[in-house]
Amino acid sequence: MNGFLTAGSRVGWTVVLLATLAFVGVFSVDRAEAELDAPSASDRQITRVVVYFMKQEHVSKHPMDDEISQRAFDGFLESLDGWKVYFYQSDIDKFAVNRDQLDNMALKGDISFGYEVFKVFLDRIDERVAMIDEILDAPLDFTIDEEVVTDREGVSYPKTPAEAKERWRKRIKYELLLLKSGKDKLEGEEALEKVRRRHHYFAKRMRQTDSDELLEMYLTSLTTAFDPHTTYMSPRTKENFDIVMRLELEGIGAELSGEDGYTIVRKVVPGGAAARDARLKIDDKIVGVGQGEDGEIVNTVEMKLSDVVNLIRGDRDTVVRLQILPADREKDERRIYNITRDKIKLTDSAARGEIIEEGAKSDGTPYKIGVINLPSFYMDMDAARAGVRDFKSCTRDVSRLLEGFNEKKVDAVVLDLRHNTGGALREAVNLTGLFLDQGPIVQVKNSRGQVTPDHDRFPGAVWDGPLVVLVSKFSASASEILAGAIQDYERGLIVGDHSTHGKGTVQSLMDLGRQLYSAPGKMGALKITINQFYRPSGDSTQKRGVVSDIELPALTTYLDIGEADLDYPLEFDRVDPMKFKKLDLVDKGLCERLGQLSSQRRLESDDFKKVLERIAMYKELKKKKVTTLNEEKFMAERAKLNVDKEEEKTFEEMNKPDRPVVDRNYYFDEALAITLDYLSAMGTN
Repeated sequence: MNGFLTAGSRVGWTVVLLATLAFVGVFSVDRAEAELDAPSASDRQITRVVVYFMKQEHVSKHPMDDEISQRAFDGFLESLDGWKVYFYQSDIDKFAVNRDQLDNMALKGDISFGYEVFKVFLDRIDERVAMIDEILDAPLDFTIDEEVVTDREGVSYPKTPAEAKERWRKRIKYELLLLKSGKDKLEGEEALEKVRRRHHYFAKRMRQTDSDELLEMYLTSLTTAFDPHTTYMSPRTKENFDIVMRLELEGIGAELSGEDGYTIVRKVVPGGAAARDARLKIDDKIVGVGQGEDGEIVNTVEMKLSDVVNLIRGDRDTVVRLQILPADREKDERRIYNITRDKIKLTDSAARGEIIEEGAKSDGTPYKIGVINLPSFYMDMDAARAGVRDFKSCTRDVSRLLEGFNEKKVDAVVLDLRHNTGGALREAVNLTGLFLDQGPIVQVKNSRGQVTPDHDRFPGAVWDGPLVVLVSKFSASASEILAGAIQDYERGLIVGDHSTHGKGTVQSLMDLGRQLYSAPGKMGALKITINQFYRPSGDSTQKRGVVSDIELPALTTYLDIGEADLDYPLEFDRVDPMKFKKLDLVDKGLCERLGQLSSQRRLESDDFKKVLERIAMYKELKKKKVTTLNEEKFMAERAKLNVDKEEEKTFEEMNKPDRPVVDRNYYFDEALAITLDYLSAMGTN
């Protein structure tokens, strides 16, 4: 493969992806509030094309049948009302007439069921908002002993308005207790108003849903019935996906989120236009946007986040005017910032490196440890497809860092993949090759059962010294290709959670407009699972992940965030192993010795003792299906759960523009200690 896969001549060039988490995009709409009357001819055409590709190309070869219909039915309702607090049981009974018909309807391009359900959903939201207002206007007693169900599997749809209102009464109490126990300690009228505003804005936001959004929700419910990673992307979602992969956009350089009707600044991208201007701060609220030096300011309060983003984005060297409510304001003082848009390089998402001096060699000088933080296996797919010579590539970036480490004569390299959720398959293969001589990196099986090896085709390694790879349960797909190959070759140590995420599938991104009309980007895209990948040893990573050589205790190991925790994942299997030469740089005996040394250190560590206490507490809480609404007991439980969480950084701390490549906490220090033990065992001095 040369970085792309073809799925047959009728498909054309399609980009191979390995991303485990859904890229949640934003959407465009021409009206302030969209009217969802009925599916359009375009919706029907897109649906038929999506169904065609699912039947022809999905690796599972699962037929479009009643089982898929039932899964899609449940998934669509789950996406709208996962906690079963809006629909009545009578609504579900009425919808259930079509539970076995969604496959047949989709084959004809008919998505009218999605419109039918969504219109009822909007009516129920309006009813619930009225109930919530009544609940908030009445006194709430937090001294009585009652509980709210906090296990989604343990709830059913309410049968009557009275039952629905009682459930919402408890839910509102729970929300108020969370606000009071949270970072801002909100209570009284301020907390009541925040909860009221939250639900009113949610109702308004749902009324703003446009046909692109509804089509994406509905078709994704259908496609994820085959596996959790096959999704339909609207044109706007596809655009944002491309931005993430090429690490570049034109705008002001700020990451935004929507909260209770406000657009909140969550991060100012280092080196971007807003960072250079230096006035926009984290937690500022954007309440208005204007175009040019003197364009009229458009009120953005309660506007969809997607529409606010569309107003702020624009061509390089043009001016956007932001009306801001500063986070540090003492009164309701609005300010206007004129910012000139620029091309933004998302450098925080690129590979970054740092050299740490640690420990002491026999001559008294410190060891030099080169650390690389790699958030994703990124590449500029459009530029690669167009044949651009120096397209953005994580392999190039990591290679440059390794060459710098060689010049500085580092003793070991630590590759941190703990938050790397995947990326491009070609990049995973090429980057793994930086640490290996020629040989197989991964095996890929297609929907016809054919297995094709993919090799590191470049002789020599950029770094052939001691290597430690840090992983977590968030490390997925492309990360698992690298970690699996490194482990199979006995090339380096895998250190971290018990195992990685467990995603062993390959997705291809099909631009539907390009396929049908040579009009890329106009009809959205289908991200479809077309292959499964396997390690050189023949093992899949599907559902099992890559098991660490040395496990460090962490709460993430016990969270339900792995592939096996998702709905309808493909099963683990094996293919024949490939022939490759193991490097014998790591063996079972060495891992056991290093693990014992690490365990002895952790026994003396107060931080790791607290982690073990929190893990035990989490396991106990996980068994509980309800939470108390007695304020005294609730606060005591929250205080116990939140105590001593030094390892958990606040959102603001994690997003500081000047934050270091390496977060020197107890966990990373133990990983460094393991690295030094490894160097000592190898006789490096």
